[in-house]
Amino acid sequence: MRSRSIARTTTRVALGLALLAVPATAVATTAAPADRAPAQTAPHAPRAATGLDDPAKKELAMQLVSSAENSSLDWKAQYKYIEDIGDGRGYTGGIIGFTSGTHDMLELVELYTKRKPDNILAKYLPALRKVDGSDSHEGLDPDYPKDWRKAAADPDFQKAQNDERDRVYFNPAVKQGKADGIGVLGQFAYYDAIVMHGDGSEPTSFSSIRKRALAKAKPPAQGGDEKSYLNAFLDARVWAMKQEEAHSDTSRVDTEQRVFLKDGNLDLHTPLDWKVYGDSYHIG
Repeated sequence: MRSRSIARTTTRVALGLALLAVPATAVATTAAPADRAPAQTAPHAPRAATGLDDPAKKELAMQLVSSAENSSLDWKAQYKYIEDIGDGRGYTGGIIGFTSGTHDMLELVELYTKRKPDNILAKYLPALRKVDGSDSHEGLDPDYPKDWRKAAADPDFQKAQNDERDRVYFNPAVKQGKADGIGVLGQFAYYDAIVMHGDGSEPTSFSSIRKRALAKAKPPAQGGDEKSYLNAFLDARVWAMKQEEAHSDTSRVDTEQRVFLKDGNLDLHTPLDWKVYGDSYHIG
């Protein structure tokens, strides 16, 4: 379900390449049996002082997004992922679903080439600039997917993917979440929304989803109740998802984020049990 607005490049949030890749943590991850009982509501540890940018929490975020984007908790296996999923955005590839039709794949390859001019993808930059904003493969076929997978074995390309993910999606989401006074779960809800919808002035962009939520509830930074505000944000997110057929399955909100919210798990304490698109997952 990787998808973002093709027009999203009208407004970009750039915070610099501040966060580097986070090494895998000791968090155990296994797929939950299909018949696993729903997690029971239970008291959680006191509110954490850290945010989603805490290394352990960030690792959880990468796994949660990967469960929806790739039907797998192994997000690091996705550096090599690339295909056209038929959503009108051309090729989709990498750990966050960079697409050739929505500018972020172009920016990724430009960054990689700036750091390593002789890389295997550099020769595709003219074609990527030409197809940006469309679903065209002109100048990319037939070898671009094969060369992408080769590049994915290069630690420099992996780092470029991590850095662009952070600059364009992760850092802005966490920064806005902290400004709104919401905890780890809320910051993750922001991150998941910006991954799917991008940011910009379109009605379904992250900023527009947030504005829709603000019209219904105040965030903690404005004196509001955190759970009430997050419910309003998730309501707005579901509305945005339903505006496009590719997003009509809202389970990544309904049977994931709302489960954690209903449980009062505002800081994403483990263990976590959830479902996305009917598949069950567990992090413990």
